[in-house]
Amino acid sequence: MLKAICSAKELTDNSYYDCVSDIIESKQIQELKSITHHVSTTRFQHCINVSYYSYVVCRKLSLNARSAARAGLMHDLFYYDRKEYNSTKSKGQASHSRKHSLEACANAAKITSVTRLERDMIEKHMWPMTRPKPSYKETYIITIIDKYCAVLEFCVPRVQKIVRRRPQ
Repeated sequence: MLKAICSAKELTDNSYYDCVSDIIESKQIQELKSITHHVSTTRFQHCINVSYYSYVVCRKLSLNARSAARAGLMHDLFYYDRKEYNSTKSKGQASHSRKHSLEACANAAKITSVTRLERDMIEKHMWPMTRPKPSYKETYIITIIDKYCAVLEFCVPRVQKIVRRRPQ
């Protein structure tokens, strides 16, 4: 069963899945299931969350929802430990924000053809922490959705835990 955070929809049964079905089962994407991300989720689930909600928003705004779904799925397609990288990074090395987005784009290109729009969304999803600024409306959307999902992924499990502990 494939779902996005705070959504009851089964994602394999709708038009969203048609946009990503050729890449979601790739070994590279599936490897993200074993990597913890934002404390309480996996990098795979985070990418699903960003992918799905970027797709929904872009579709509502009549933008390129297919590219948003694909870029969202691949925007964090990197395998190193962010905390370890930051602690061993030497002066002059790219920040994690910049490094991971470029690495994700390079990894995405190994599994599928990446359009100019998708490249912009993947490489610039950390804006304004990175430069240059996004070139497309879809890139601004994925940037905002990425932050939104990170907040949900951090807060929702904690709220659920509190609710479960409350006496009936």
